[in-house]
Amino acid sequence: MTDVNPEDEVQKPTAFELVGGEERVRALVDRFYDLMDLEPEFAGIRALHPPTLDNSRDKTFWFLCGWMGGPDHYIGRFGHPRLRARHLPFAIASGERDQWLRCMAWAMEDIGIDESLRERLLTSFFDTADWMRNRPG
Repeated sequence: MTDVNPEDEVQKPTAFELVGGEERVRALVDRFYDLMDLEPEFAGIRALHPPTLDNSRDKTFWFLCGWMGGPDHYIGRFGHPRLRARHLPFAIASGERDQWLRCMAWAMEDIGIDESLRERLLTSFFDTADWMRNRPG
């Protein structure tokens, strides 16, 4: 039997750390919603949101911090995210999923997230966004 020295086990950095912490997650969320508000190709998902995006920005920021392995701001405020249940009132099909993913990919690129991390995050975002679909198509 060999002893394992805990100092030998290196913790991998979280996506939250790799992105650059709260300041960079906030920049990502702000760019995401700026693009959603400005770019015609995201009109479908913009229409699912209220006229002002301030509340959506905050909730997405709080959620993504925890989802990426940082502080659980969202859970501390609202409890379990229950993403699918919270989104059931909104018609989400493949088109909305794809708009959301394209908008997030563009935002990640714009704020300069490393390409390999972008790919890793997009894979995870796709899994979540695909699971959120609640309409055919």
